[in-house]
Amino acid sequence: MGGNVLEPGQAAWILFGVFFTLLALRVPVAVALGLACLPVMALEPRLGPMTLMQETFNAYNSFILLAVPFFLLTANLMNVGGITDRLMRLSRTMVGHFPGGLAQINVVLSFFFAGISGSSTADAASQSKIFIEAQRKEGYDDSFSVAITAVSAVLAVIIPPSILMIVWGGVLTTSIGALFLAGIIPGALIAGVQMATVHAYAKRRGYPTYPKAAWGEFARAIFVAGPALMTPLIIIGGKVFGWFTATESACIAVLYAGALSLFVYREMGLREFWGALGETGRLAAVTLFCVGTASAFGWLLAYYKIPEAILTGVSAWGMGKIATGFFVAAVFLVVGCFLDAIPSIIIVGAILQPLTAAVGIDPVHFAMIGIISLAFGLVTPPYGLCLMIACHVAGMRMMDALKDTFIMLIPMFVVLVLVIMWPEVTLFLPRLVSPEFLD
Repeated sequence: MGGNVLEPGQAAWILFGVFFTLLALRVPVAVALGLACLPVMALEPRLGPMTLMQETFNAYNSFILLAVPFFLLTANLMNVGGITDRLMRLSRTMVGHFPGGLAQINVVLSFFFAGISGSSTADAASQSKIFIEAQRKEGYDDSFSVAITAVSAVLAVIIPPSILMIVWGGVLTTSIGALFLAGIIPGALIAGVQMATVHAYAKRRGYPTYPKAAWGEFARAIFVAGPALMTPLIIIGGKVFGWFTATESACIAVLYAGALSLFVYREMGLREFWGALGETGRLAAVTLFCVGTASAFGWLLAYYKIPEAILTGVSAWGMGKIATGFFVAAVFLVVGCFLDAIPSIIIVGAILQPLTAAVGIDPVHFAMIGIISLAFGLVTPPYGLCLMIACHVAGMRMMDALKDTFIMLIPMFVVLVLVIMWPEVTLFLPRLVSPEFLD
């Protein structure tokens, strides 16, 4: 931009150099993003430290982002209100008789939980407390227990309603209703390959299996869990058919989960409700702080037109749709190892969006490639937040769980390749239900 003291290249070196230096010093990601902005803003006469505050708070002036704390609260109300317990019993009657029964229940419960909470970290925390010690008592290897708990937790960012989909739709102006529909088939495929992986492990290592539940037991379980299973249908259906916005759907999810916990299952008192509010406040503060500082970082990139300079070189490669899809996946896979998913969307997604548009990739397809790729970063070092949580609960080092974790990621990577090469995996349901959502 004319009249600036710094050239785009100089600004980029300062921004990324300071950021990665701070990460190496183990400064939290959100703080590192904000601090990386300060040297550039101090050197540029047109800017100043107050610009960081302005752009950070501008990011919070978003009605869509209100959905984030509400979905987190929904997840916490589920845990304290007995909803998770009912879903676990249903999962037991459905897949407990499969090889590796308890681990199969782990995956299915993550699938159900994902359709309500939208938060992988909330899933990892609750599932780790439920399953890791239980699997240990039944003779499962600790590394396997941690790996399947962490890897299945990432379903929450792929299966709607996903917090990442809400952030992506709000930041990159993509239909959230279309994203909700687009995540259903990839999420089901990933859950399926995870169950197949558990089957293979169980056969090889001789993990135990439960007796098959009688039809009467299954009917009772689905009757009891039925009200909880209505939550994703209300959220997704209401958004897709235009009955309410993403934020309104999150509010309705909170009211519905609260009503179930108080009046149907009757397991939540004032103390549990207060604890859920406190936990939600802590998680939401971290998440939204990341949004604010990442937005300020992204604003500086746009101010110096750094994305345009980067894309000029990449566009010269002449990649087609499939090659561009793999390039996008590779970038998000690498970035997701070092950066939280929400800042990655705000910074990297904004850089790559013009590239994908230029080759004709549908914005919804681009979003799903990015979101699935970022899901890997939740269980890969050095960031790997879901894996960190599971390892902490299990009392083991992350390094000891990496082998089984990477083995379980291989089938998930096959699904990612399928999504890239066959766009209809993600676009079929949006085209079928609401084609007006697609470009």
